[in-house]
Amino acid sequence: MVTIYGIKNCDTMKKAMRWLDEHGVEYRFHDYRKDGLDEKQLEAWEKELGWEQLLNRRGMLWRKLPQEVRDSIDRDSAMRLMRENPGIIKRPLLDLGERRVPGFKPEDYAELF
Repeated sequence: MVTIYGIKNCDTMKKAMRWLDEHGVEYRFHDYRKDGLDEKQLEAWEKELGWEQLLNRRGMLWRKLPQEVRDSIDRDSAMRLMRENPGIIKRPLLDLGERRVPGFKPEDYAELF
């Protein structure tokens, strides 16, 4: 079964889940805030996708970070940020079992399903 990771109140998450519902794709929703995030899982995602793909630089949490933190971001500091506040991970993160897909674009989902 497909698992979609993110935060319940995120507009992009709502769009992605609506798309999945409308296209009859069964999925399990994992809310970072409610269900937490396993550190080993985050490490595996980073190894597969790279920290740059996982880190959401367009969201409110990123914009609230001090400029010096944003300017000096590297793998270690990004991983620490994502462990401390999983809400800064790009949403949604779709786990298809054999691979992970960050973000939501209807055309990408249409190709996947």
